[in-house]
Amino acid sequence: MFSKEVYWQRRKMLRAMVGEGLILFAGNEESSMNYSANTYHFRQDSSFLYFFGINKPGFYGVCDVDNDRDTLYGDDFTIDDIIWMGEQPAVSDLAADVAVEISASVNELATLLKQAMQSGRKVHLLPPYRGDHVVKLAQLMDVDHKVVSELVSQELIEAVVKLRSHKDQFEISEIEKAVAVAGIMHTTAMKMAYPGNFERELAGAIEGIALSHGGPVSFPVILSMDGQTLHNHYHGNELSEGRMVVCDAGAETAMCYASDITRTFPVGGKFSSRQKDIYNIVLKANTETIKASIPGRSYREVHLMAARIIAGGLKELGLMKGDLDEAVAAGAHALFFPHGLGHMLGLDVHDMEGLGENHVGYNGSLKRSDQFGLAYLRLGRELEPGFVITNEPGCYFIPALIDQWKGENKHKQFINYDEVEKYREFGGVRIEDDVLITDTGSKVLGTPIPKTVEEVEETMKV
Repeated sequence: MFSKEVYWQRRKMLRAMVGEGLILFAGNEESSMNYSANTYHFRQDSSFLYFFGINKPGFYGVCDVDNDRDTLYGDDFTIDDIIWMGEQPAVSDLAADVAVEISASVNELATLLKQAMQSGRKVHLLPPYRGDHVVKLAQLMDVDHKVVSELVSQELIEAVVKLRSHKDQFEISEIEKAVAVAGIMHTTAMKMAYPGNFERELAGAIEGIALSHGGPVSFPVILSMDGQTLHNHYHGNELSEGRMVVCDAGAETAMCYASDITRTFPVGGKFSSRQKDIYNIVLKANTETIKASIPGRSYREVHLMAARIIAGGLKELGLMKGDLDEAVAAGAHALFFPHGLGHMLGLDVHDMEGLGENHVGYNGSLKRSDQFGLAYLRLGRELEPGFVITNEPGCYFIPALIDQWKGENKHKQFINYDEVEKYREFGGVRIEDDVLITDTGSKVLGTPIPKTVEEVEETMKV
């Protein structure tokens, strides 16, 4: 937990940004797997964590804008809870830890919310993303569940996005801790990537590393020789010579800040010449666009720069042809690079995605594209100091997509399908770093993780 002054200041700024009424943050409850007492790993709601800092189930936070005060609502733990979980702090003690002077029971919250609803007082909610939130909030307010969605506040969404988008020094330090753990995870996976091992052995080992450092993985491990499947969670393949492994994995710290790193490495420890060609195209897109990620520049512009670099490299290999600017404008590169360059990172691996991607990654002056590939760009807006973003260009050969576009003669003036056919079993390459936007430019966070051909091959030596 950060110092209590951090949470006090965040709530103070939030109250100043929201004009009137009550701001309600619902913390998460335990979630059962197959029966009520057998629960998944508990993960607190990220906005509740940001403003109230308490990583325990069953709590609610209210910022009273009209009366300029905050209250933590929760029920003290019972003796039954203590028998199973050990000594637990009182709600009043937890409130004091985050500079909240008033604490009360959940029943008292219900009374407050019912009175607010009956009097027509404004209640601000963030979009609920769990069904149990909707049910519980409807019960507390004594309203139909449909009313809950009507209380979602655009004003609150915009205020929370503005505050959470700019990471302070304490948050950056936490993210760097998560990147440090991710570095151990990825170098371990590289050293294990030899013929005869199974993907699940690598995936299991690196998830264990995250757990051993105090937090789970920040998202389910993506690790596969079938790197052309962007979010591949199947880990059943036996590693074989001549293939590459795409490993997209990160750690979460004890304070729930995330890292998100991707590395691609050859089974057996040596890239083939063809693998090097594609890998170095992606590496150039990664390193050049990180340099170009500066305050005031839109990330959409940086994304299109990555697309031009990838298209240019593929043209040199004979896979693309024609005018590169025209090809990228038409979206022809998306056969090989069908996703966005990156997204916000913080308490969520796709930071604040639960508030709506367009609220986080776009604004009134920049709307999301509907063009294939570019439409998947989660972050398009102008970059600002304090943003922490991912930079993850890739190049993939997706047989089903190749077949569809070839059958339609799509972008045939820019794509040499005869040459592309020679790569249909290639797989994919993705390289990803976590990047802080500074006052004057950008900085890759954490200790460098091997990513040049030479660095990866040296790491894989046994």
